Amino acid sequence: MSENSIRHMFIVGLRDAHAVEHQALGIMDRQIEHLAQYAEVEARLRSHRGETERQIERLDSILDNFGESPSALKDAALKLGGSVAALSHALAPDEIIKNSLANYAFENYEAAAYKALIAIAKAGGFEAAIPKLEESLREELAMVAFLDETLPIIVDKFLALRSEGKQASH
Repeated sequence: MSENSIRHMFIVGLRDAHAVEHQALGIMDRQIEHLAQYAEVEARLRSHRGETERQIERLDSILDNFGESPSALKDAALKLGGSVAALSHALAPDEIIKNSLANYAFENYEAAAYKALIAIAKAGGFEAAIPKLEESLREELAMVAFLDETLPIIVDKFLALRSEGKQASH
């Protein structure tokens, strides 16, 4: 593949990752509002929201170094899509479980996207971008680990609250 083709693929991937991070913000913003019974999840989502904002800044920086910019259309569309996706679970009696499953899948997707961007950066010789991408990848993998570790705890708490007749969905 030519260097121009690899560069093009890298820029497209960066723009896609940028839009996905905006989608993540839309998802987290809606979920954070609905976590009264799950303070540990709320705290971690708030923390990861800050990480996501920094990931967007890193992607902006990488794009800027290439003389490129994010896709405003992709960013807006995916942020709206993230909000709608999160709202779709809001009426479910097991909202917290549905959100936990969706978050686990979404965070793994983000981690995979960063792994792919790192591979493209290596293939294209875009070494300066790799440390920023690796930092974002570490944050995503840490969030995946949190979600993996807490899923059984969340399910147990949900079931306990439901059996006591308390609000358990969020």
